[in-house]
Amino acid sequence: MTDGPLIVQSDKTLLLEVDHPDASACRAAIAPFAELERSPEHVHTYRVTPLALWNARAAGHDAEQVVDALVRYSRYAVPHALLVDVAETMARYGRLTLATDPVHGLTLTSNDPAVLAEIRRNKKISPMLGAEVDESTVIVHASERGRLKQVLLKVGWPAEDLAGYVDGQAHDIELNQDGWTLRDYQRESVENFWAGGSGVVVLPCGAGKTLVGAAAMAEANATTLILVTNTVAGRQWKRELIARTSLTEEEIGEYSG
Repeated sequence: MTDGPLIVQSDKTLLLEVDHPDASACRAAIAPFAELERSPEHVHTYRVTPLALWNARAAGHDAEQVVDALVRYSRYAVPHALLVDVAETMARYGRLTLATDPVHGLTLTSNDPAVLAEIRRNKKISPMLGAEVDESTVIVHASERGRLKQVLLKVGWPAEDLAGYVDGQAHDIELNQDGWTLRDYQRESVENFWAGGSGVVVLPCGAGKTLVGAAAMAEANATTLILVTNTVAGRQWKRELIARTSLTEEEIGEYSG
């Protein structure tokens, strides 16, 4: 038992004592693999999920780092079964890979033929797959790429997508930083997004995610589709793009229903 700021529970929830002297360091350590669920005044609740662990693995973190963070900051002994589950879950990432083959097009490859055989037997997945190239590779119908990745997540076998993207239609976009500049963390978010080729940028409310998006568009210099949940958000994006980039109102279309 230590005086750590974190309580690790067997249901994979993490309770962080916000006022603890080590709370900030702990928060930074668990952020790559734990999702924030609730943030009342004194105790924040996080949850370790398979998706969060796989995202951490994709970002370069390994199970040893996750276990070390939990053990180092936990006030009480971390349940052994949870640590074993973390290691086993993260070990599943990278066993399947989506790639583009010059002959066969989009393919799904596994370094473990037994895993690929299990995937091919799945009734929801098999219609998305084509012919077998060899015991480690199967052709994937290109139109099923996104849906296949979603189903693979649900069955516990995340695929590392290395297939790349088709270049979009070129469109000149520049940031108009007149009287403002990107903050360091915003610039870092854009750089990390492009370094990985794609990804999800997670920032708190008010942190300027729209500006990060605009900067990413300027890096792409391509026609961009922006999906939002309602027309209010869509028009906010439009106003920000007109104010913060070289885009004009005539260059921004809106589709709503």
